[in-house]
Amino acid sequence: MEADKDIQNTPTGFYCKLCDVQIPNKPSLEDHMKGKKHQHLCRLRAKRKSQEENSVYVSGFKPATSVTELTEYFQQYGPVAEVIMDKDRGLYAIVEFSEPASTDVALAQLQHRLDGLKLRIKPRERKGFKLASKAKHDPNKPQVNLEKLNHELCQTASVNEQMQKVVENFQLGENESKARELLVQLLQEVLTEFLPDCQILPFGSSVNTFGVHSCDLDLDLDLQSTQTFQNRTKRSEQTGENKSEDGQSEDSILSDIDLATASPAELLELVAAILRKCVPGVHKVQPVSTARLPVVKFSHRQLDLHGDITINNRLAVRNTRFLQLCSGLDSRVRPLVYTFRFWAKQKHIAGNPSGGGPLLNNYALTLLVFFYLQNINPPVLPTVEQLKNMACEEEECVINGWDCTFPSQPIRVPPSKNTDDLCTLLFGFFTFYHKFDFPESVLCLRSGRALPITDYEEMHNAAEGSDTKQTPSSGPKLGPVNILDPFELHHNVAGNLTERTLKNLRRELCEAEKYCRSLQYQRKSAKGKSWGLVRLFAPHEGTSRPQDGVEKVPEISVPFRAAVLRGSFRTELAAAGDASRVMWFKKVCSVVEVVFNDILKCAPTTQVELEPSSTPTDHDQEQTKLEEVNNNQKTVVDASGNRASAHPGVKRSLSEEPSSSCSPQGKRPRLDSSSAFPEAVQWTWIQRHQVWAGRRKIRRFLVKSSDEASKPEGGCRSIESRVTRYIVEKDPDPRDLLEFGVDAALVGSGELTRALLKIKPTSDPAGHFQDFFHFLDSFLLRMVETLLAKSE
Repeated sequence: MEADKDIQNTPTGFYCKLCDVQIPNKPSLEDHMKGKKHQHLCRLRAKRKSQEENSVYVSGFKPATSVTELTEYFQQYGPVAEVIMDKDRGLYAIVEFSEPASTDVALAQLQHRLDGLKLRIKPRERKGFKLASKAKHDPNKPQVNLEKLNHELCQTASVNEQMQKVVENFQLGENESKARELLVQLLQEVLTEFLPDCQILPFGSSVNTFGVHSCDLDLDLDLQSTQTFQNRTKRSEQTGENKSEDGQSEDSILSDIDLATASPAELLELVAAILRKCVPGVHKVQPVSTARLPVVKFSHRQLDLHGDITINNRLAVRNTRFLQLCSGLDSRVRPLVYTFRFWAKQKHIAGNPSGGGPLLNNYALTLLVFFYLQNINPPVLPTVEQLKNMACEEEECVINGWDCTFPSQPIRVPPSKNTDDLCTLLFGFFTFYHKFDFPESVLCLRSGRALPITDYEEMHNAAEGSDTKQTPSSGPKLGPVNILDPFELHHNVAGNLTERTLKNLRRELCEAEKYCRSLQYQRKSAKGKSWGLVRLFAPHEGTSRPQDGVEKVPEISVPFRAAVLRGSFRTELAAAGDASRVMWFKKVCSVVEVVFNDILKCAPTTQVELEPSSTPTDHDQEQTKLEEVNNNQKTVVDASGNRASAHPGVKRSLSEEPSSSCSPQGKRPRLDSSSAFPEAVQWTWIQRHQVWAGRRKIRRFLVKSSDEASKPEGGCRSIESRVTRYIVEKDPDPRDLLEFGVDAALVGSGELTRALLKIKPTSDPAGHFQDFFHFLDSFLLRMVETLLAKSE
């Protein structure tokens, strides 16, 4: 079947060639193939194929020949469905018949003549169906050339100048802004003719000072004054006013719809009808009433611009004013936002071209920057509460029950005392977020604090209690990343993110923070090499896709961290000398077994301890040589903590606490290699319950009134055991969902010692492994470190 050819197996799941999307597992694949997009493209492909089979290519007719003449000629062979002529690129036409048999009859005719000329007829060219690209841009529109941008960034003198250069290259130009203003004026004039006293108000990227080339034009159609006009008109109808000579009301559209009782879908259809029939250049008008905020989407042909119109969306307009204010408070805000947005897009954690999906949007990225600037010392931006206190009475604003008060002008806000340059602030941004506990926190710009999820409900209830008009009935959709809108406190602007997106975000933040510590970030290369933002934006060096047919086994690495171990166990390791590495590894293996067996309730089938290999590996030989070189160049510390001269083959023992006299502050003690042949352990487990599904929500429910509520996920054995027990008890039909193997091996040496866990499915009939591994990727490491800190 053709549908089977659309799906291709990949190392990470499946790939749908028809829709150009990656799919992680079989259940998701089944949902995708039943989805609207896939079904629509299947129908469209079948229709295109039928059109090709029923059509013939015609050329050789006179330039003055009309569609009607061609239709009348070819109707002698059968009913003609459509004739498409193209006289711009060449004199030819496509004649589509209603039946395939008519095509065969026309092609079988040896000669065709029309107006004395011989027609050339051949079968229509068969083209493979391909999903049309959504990124079609006018070549005359300003676009960013990345090669040119990288060259310009390398020529600058500092990272500060590079960030300013990013703003110059991406920000909306003066001509683009004027073109948008003219379109807004045109829409205002047309809509006012049908909806008196209405207002078209731009919001979003086009006017919030953070716009980029080709960004959408977001508009709000405010109908409050129009509704007042309609009510006044109804009261005057009885007196005969506002009537034309034929006795009909002059406001013909308003007489057909009641704005006070009309549904959002009815209002959207009304606006869409006006756009289609009365606004020059507007096409592809589509009302979307099922979105979180109902919207009418449209495009403008001459400007190659996409736009959205929402109705009575005053909160969005107020949010735009807030972003404008923050941008004007400090000149460093815009470069930071532009740089972070472009970095996130380059790392594929933001910038979904089709909209929606599990990626960060520009608004969420901007709020992340604002929250960071509220929390550095001294802060660059004030909190929303502080801004509220700076506003005067005339600036008080409440929309839909939410307090949206802040000063209208930046001059009302005292300047920041922070003097850090852009280079330092960007480094601080990555440092601030790379270890941030996103899943257990709610970023609240109103208070400028990261609230624990368990404490958030109290703040949300307090906000509702202060409401004098209308309050939301439900809280925000909490997920792996929670960023509250500054005013609409029940809206999580990052509520669409998944665990996989969070994992990618954490990895990229960590890599960026590590790079910003290097001289390549801070100093211009004297040899003309890439430096600063150029290397920050670039893909990681050494990364490559797995070879065809070679599937990479998912891994979880448990690093050695002396700080998380109990003091008594550190003492044992110090006394063990060369055997300390294997002793630590065995402790990690016993803890891993507890996590799977006792906490996650996996059923063990086998556990095989492997004997050391008889020959050292290349990796072991390299590590041994490195250790010998290092030991020849440094002094060592004996078990009593005394300094001793370095001798070949003599290694430093692990003391209970790192001494300031022998180890720089902040560095972990080096571990000794017990032997060149580390041990390894294998397990095979069966998982009968979906212990990963809804776990965070169940955890919050169980610890809501407990003193343990402040502990993060994986931070308490008793809590996680209770969560699993709750899931098991609620599962009425336990079955072998997944069988998987875990291979544990001790790798590395010294500070790089770690236990490497390779996890692979051996039986996965329902396609649960990907979801299970994504859960383990964040849960297992934290749980292991929690148990290591408590074990004896």
